[in-house]
Amino acid sequence: MRFVYTLLFYLLLPGIILRLWGKSIKIPAYRKRIAERFGFVPILSQPDNLWLHAVSLGESIAATPLIKALLARYPQRKLIITNMTPTGSSYIAKTFGDQVINTYVPYDIPLALDRFLNRIKPSLVIMMETELWPNTFARCAKRNLPIIIANARLSERSAKGYAKIAPLVRTMLQQVAIVAAQTKADAERFIALGLDDSKAKVLGNIKFDLQLPEDLADQAKDLRADWGARRPIWIAASTHDGEHELVLQAFTELRRMIPDCLLILVPRHPERFKFVADLCSKEYSVSLRSQHTRLSADTAIVIGDTMGELKLLYAAADIAFVGGSLVPVGGHNLLEPAAVGLPSLTGPYMHNFVEINALLQQAGVVKTVHNASELANAVCLLLKNETERTHLGATAKQLVAQNRGAVLKHLEIIDKL
Repeated sequence: MRFVYTLLFYLLLPGIILRLWGKSIKIPAYRKRIAERFGFVPILSQPDNLWLHAVSLGESIAATPLIKALLARYPQRKLIITNMTPTGSSYIAKTFGDQVINTYVPYDIPLALDRFLNRIKPSLVIMMETELWPNTFARCAKRNLPIIIANARLSERSAKGYAKIAPLVRTMLQQVAIVAAQTKADAERFIALGLDDSKAKVLGNIKFDLQLPEDLADQAKDLRADWGARRPIWIAASTHDGEHELVLQAFTELRRMIPDCLLILVPRHPERFKFVADLCSKEYSVSLRSQHTRLSADTAIVIGDTMGELKLLYAAADIAFVGGSLVPVGGHNLLEPAAVGLPSLTGPYMHNFVEINALLQQAGVVKTVHNASELANAVCLLLKNETERTHLGATAKQLVAQNRGAVLKHLEIIDKL
């Protein structure tokens, strides 16, 4: 079955390259460093290095505590971080600089993978969350390289998809050393697909181990001073197409109830920054965060068009709406606003974060809304009730602190391998 998969991949490769060039029209970074996608990466002289793969920005942010821990634990080894997207790669470069070697991951074809592995000389492979690539796993297994699926999650929907190619998935899972699952349910889904139950370890979610800058509160205070210290502020983060418009509808309703409130709107994808700014400018005075300007009283919306500042923008707000949830995307990370002490709102589509959402919903620090009107009313209630807002924010922060520790458990597994 893997032979057929490999043949199809080679046949589709010209189309994949054309798709890259198509994406590069909006994001020029996609046409750069293409050689890396075929394994042409720096040649390392020393052996026994560590390879960690985080596909995109979300996984890269989630992996940050683990990457920092690996750098501290294994200073004598090179740490190679691979990504698939420019946003993920840009984040790693900005966050870690020359502490790590950052490249794009090679395509899942034998020639590219062999070239890549020959050059980076890893002794351990760490795949973040749910990265299952047949040839990657097979080439690593041929070299006796242990593979860890770290912070592993597998939604019920994804499990059903993988079940359609069960023989291929079963073979991959037999080549894995450890699946470090976020929850028992994730581990059980991997086992149902063919993972030996002795290889499944429930270690918790390393996203709880996220680290905040020590001066974050001071930075947020300065930012609010520039934006109007007494203005009620809410943030709609990681919004998607179809959702930007719903947030704007909610904002229009909210302004009737709280005329001076300010919205920080952060689209998930950088290529949509201009589109969303133009959309908002049709009705409101808009400022771009990238301009770093003081706001006038007339400014109604700030577009979060910078990378790596989401924690700061959360910390400068009073309430968060976490996007990808009013449209059927599956939601985004609820722990970042919780860690800075914000109550949050989401839509009903949270299938990518079922357990975290359930935990925070049970504590009352996250609430679900189903449409623009419900979003406007929920934001209004929280903005008008400072006591409730402060209590929920403190509870959210405490929950994050209580669930830390997954990074240390991952390190114990890595040490053994």
